[in-house]
Parts: sequence; C-alpha cells; structure tokens
Amino acid sequence: MIHLGGCLCGEARFEAEGSPSRVAVCHCRYCQLRTGSAFGISVYFPVNKIKVISGSFEDYSYETESGNKAKIERCINCGTSLFWQIYADTHSGIKGTAGGAYDPPSFWYDLQREVFTRTRAEFCSIDAVNSYNTHPAYSPLRGDEPRLSGDQGS
Repeated sequence: MIHLGGCLCGEARFEAEGSPSRVAVCHCRYCQLRTGSAFGISVYFPVNKIKVISGSFEDYSYETESGNKAKIERCINCGTSLFWQIYADTHSGIKGTAGGAYDPPSFWYDLQREVFTRTRAEFCSIDAVNSYNTHPAYSPLRGDEPRLSGDQGS
C-alpha cells in the first residue's frame, strides 16, 4: 500500500510504502514549536520506505536534552516540516512523517501512543493505546531552558 502526501504549497510530494512502524502524538515542546500547535503527529516508517517524489528541502538540526540529535526537513518554498529523524537507539532506521500531510483520507492510521503528556495542553484529549508522561526511553543529560521544558516558573 502506498500513502501519498505533501506540503502546503504542493511543491514537495512524497510517498510512504506499507504500514507505519510507529504512530504517536507527541506533546513535547520541540513538537509544539515545530508545528506551532499543541502537539505533533508522527507517522514513522523505515527510512527506505519513504520516497520524495518532488520538491526541495532545507534541514534544521538540533540536540535534545537527552543528547540526541534531531533533524527536521522542510519544504524550501512554504516551510512545511514533512520529515524528521531522531538519531537515538529508539528511532534507529525510521523516519517520521507529518501525520497531517497525507492526502485524503488524511488520518488513515491508528494512534499507538501519546508521549510527553507532562506538557500536554489542558484542552487535548487523545485516545491512544499507551500514554507516557515523557517517553519510555527518556534519559535527560541536562535540563532544558524554560521555553522548552514548559517550566515557566510560578
């Protein structure tokens, strides 16, 4: 089965083949900032099952408080973030795709888990099989600055 998707302007198009390795809603501050919303939906596939059909991309990389490297790939024209990779053992060989970027029927996948509920917006209610306050493999090496941790001090 092939799942087609793309960016807001339509220049960047991709296909993902088969069933996802993992589907999750993430409420971490990185995903909130990446999407400009309350959460991100990540539909992960083996890297070799995702094919870019058209478009050009720019990368943005950063390091998390766990010391993992992450890379976001955005359409160079409209800025939609379509792909990301987290370079950690838990995400080895898989690449995230934007859950809202698929062609209709857009939300064809089943949510398997919800992570980083510690920074979930109060108005969010997600029906996922598994729910975690952080991530099952979360192991921070340092604290994040307040804008990323959600700890704005009271």
